[in-house]
Amino acid sequence: MSLTRRDTELVIMAGGKILMSSRMHGSEEAMAEMAGKRLSSLGGACVLVGGLGLGYTLRATLDLLPADATVIVSELIPAIVEWHRGPLAALADQPTADKRVTIEVKDVIATLRSSAGRFDAILLDIDNGPEAFTESSNAGLYNDRGIATIRAALKPGGVLAVWSAWEDRRFEQRLKYAGFKVEVERVRARLKKGGPRHTIFLGRLSS
Repeated sequence: MSLTRRDTELVIMAGGKILMSSRMHGSEEAMAEMAGKRLSSLGGACVLVGGLGLGYTLRATLDLLPADATVIVSELIPAIVEWHRGPLAALADQPTADKRVTIEVKDVIATLRSSAGRFDAILLDIDNGPEAFTESSNAGLYNDRGIATIRAALKPGGVLAVWSAWEDRRFEQRLKYAGFKVEVERVRARLKKGGPRHTIFLGRLSS
């Protein structure tokens, strides 16, 4: 994992491939908005953000939440957390400094397994889609067992949002099989400014 600057653009690379770029983050912000609509007026909301990345998903989530909310960020790579104390600090207006945020440097699967019925929303942006990319163990998030673990960590009426660079009908069907009401949205990487289309999987549980 490496952080690279190209002119004014900051890029996180994984295995020599671009994982995320500061030039395109509109779809991450859209994901947070889709998941967070019902949370803006929910007292004491608790949200899990899986993957800190460049901080745009976290910032957009915080901007939607009330002052008494709690946001747990599960980030596997310690270097990314350190970068947010340095070169990434100002990129998304220092989201990790927000008092509502607790960062857990651990695998998001471990956080989910220890958090039964804890979260009002879970936002996952740790791979380029619903398959392992940054870490092989992430594959366990997207199979039937992983989805069951996610569901168990949500409260009744909870929301799951998963960012992806592509569509995946099998993943969509697995979510439905697990009892989620599923919406799939295609969003431009730079919103109105264009860019490639990304996919947001949004799953809701009944109250």
